[in-house]
Amino acid sequence: MNGLLIAVLVIVVIVVVLVLWGIGVYNGLIALRNRVANGWAQIDVQLKQRADLVPNLVETVKGYATHESQVFQKVTEARAGAVEAAQHGDPGQRAQAENQLSNALVNLRATAEAYPQLQANQNFMDLQNQLSQLEQKIAYARQFYNDVVQKFNIKIQSVPSNIIAGMFHFKEAQFFAVAEQDRSVPQVKF
Repeated sequence: MNGLLIAVLVIVVIVVVLVLWGIGVYNGLIALRNRVANGWAQIDVQLKQRADLVPNLVETVKGYATHESQVFQKVTEARAGAVEAAQHGDPGQRAQAENQLSNALVNLRATAEAYPQLQANQNFMDLQNQLSQLEQKIAYARQFYNDVVQKFNIKIQSVPSNIIAGMFHFKEAQFFAVAEQDRSVPQVKF
């Protein structure tokens, strides 16, 4: 009788430990998944601020550089593409659209440099500073997001937590990556 009782107690303890371990792993995966969502939301906030700032910057530059319509058109199209990609929510598509907008903004800044009167305009300088600060915040938000995605994906792929992740259908998150063509230095032509 004593042996049977000890065996039952050992089995109960093992089951309780396994259940507690499973709950701990599951809660850890949920916490990481929520951090990934939060990281994406932070990127979204910064990109929204940039999208709101771009029309003001374009209008300010337009006043000085009226014959640079192709540059303005590309910035406007890139911004529209970024706004549309934001509505679809796919990180890969969003990253590509945002990278196109970044390239268009580089061309806009280069165009602005050709106009000394514009460089002296306080409104333009304020918009430039705001855009510069936003670009730094976006870079930080992307880095934070990618760090959390990496932790989440490692947890999903690692043994033994991959067992719980598979049971509850956790899927790997996508990194916010730069497209290969966006790694090169953009060509600025006047």
